[in-house]
Amino acid sequence: MKTLTLTATLGLLTLTCAPALAQMDHGMDHSTMAMSDEAVEDAVHASAVVNSIGEGMANVTHDPIPEIGWPAMTMDLPLLENAEMMGDISAGDQVTIMLVKGADGMYAIGAMMPN
Repeated sequence: MKTLTLTATLGLLTLTCAPALAQMDHGMDHSTMAMSDEAVEDAVHASAVVNSIGEGMANVTHDPIPEIGWPAMTMDLPLLENAEMMGDISAGDQVTIMLVKGADGMYAIGAMMPN
């Protein structure tokens, strides 16, 4: 019975908290971004360190992203064509990234802001 109660409680917390966490903007001004309102609403934010950044791609080491079930890891992420870089960003910088899920189900960086 305790397991059932714990499972139900965790499920309820996930359902009630996940949308609120996913909509947190982490200080980013989304009003000037050239993407649909739906894409911005569904965006996920994470703290990361930029390892390298180049034409169309960034390698980052990010904290866990519970909204999409990702553990902390280092990975290459594509930059959207219209990705907004808020300030000068270079390797070694600590940033907040905004991940946008594409029609193919894959995530790409829609914006990046220094912390």
